[in-house]
Amino acid sequence: MVPVGFGYERTAKQLPVLTMVTGYSRWSLGVLVPSRGVPDLYAGWWQLITALGAVPRVLVWDGEGAVGRWRHRRPELTGECHAFRGTLGTKVIICKPADPEAKGLVERFHDYLETSFLPGRSFGSPADFNQQLQEWLGRANTRQHRVLGCRPADRLDADRAAMLALPPVAPVVGWRSSQRLPRDHYVRLDGNDYSVHPSVIGRRIEITADLHRVRVFCDGRIVADHERVWAKHQTIHDPEHLAAATTLRRQRLEVVRPPVETEVETRCLSDYDALLGVDGGVA
Repeated sequence: MVPVGFGYERTAKQLPVLTMVTGYSRWSLGVLVPSRGVPDLYAGWWQLITALGAVPRVLVWDGEGAVGRWRHRRPELTGECHAFRGTLGTKVIICKPADPEAKGLVERFHDYLETSFLPGRSFGSPADFNQQLQEWLGRANTRQHRVLGCRPADRLDADRAAMLALPPVAPVVGWRSSQRLPRDHYVRLDGNDYSVHPSVIGRRIEITADLHRVRVFCDGRIVADHERVWAKHQTIHDPEHLAAATTLRRQRLEVVRPPVETEVETRCLSDYDALLGVDGGVA
């Protein structure tokens, strides 16, 4: 269980660890991601590739739904995967069902994670989990590998030399959407509501998010910047946005509210008596 804030915890199935193992050097990488959805999965995938510093010529996946699957005895990649691999200039292979030999490197790495990294550890947050994971990987990649007869770090340079260079333009990953900011000046992303500066209510905004931050832009200007919350059904406020909303609300009330001191003519009662033909004298 990993605490995700607001008193909530999420299990390993709800917070998957995305892993990568290079074929020659056995260099291992991993990162905890918020979900297995397309935005988070591809953001984590790109993070691992940039951490590696090169693009493998072939990337092998085990039938992940966001990447591709076998259909009618043929592999079929998703549209997002085609766009991603096209930017990288690489090839993506989807393993056949019930073919454990094709993914043996990753399966052995997963067993190693479960038996050597997870036991006896506690985590304070997703960021803490990833920090501990990176520290552990730093040690694991420099240990003597029995099958290789050397350390993965000893082969890493040769592995990178056979790979492709990182693309000059990064692929588009993460959450991206566009809408008009509603009157409540909040936007919803992955089950949570994030505040936006109320000065752009009714205007077109662009929402972007990665594994760490949620940002909102209007005409190229940033109008919201929040830490990504991994809990669900939460409302995240920025004190500056709340103060601005309070000020705008007061200004609006002052416009529609009548002046405090308004002079109203007080008519003499004898005028009504004269109009109705009533004798105003006292009997």
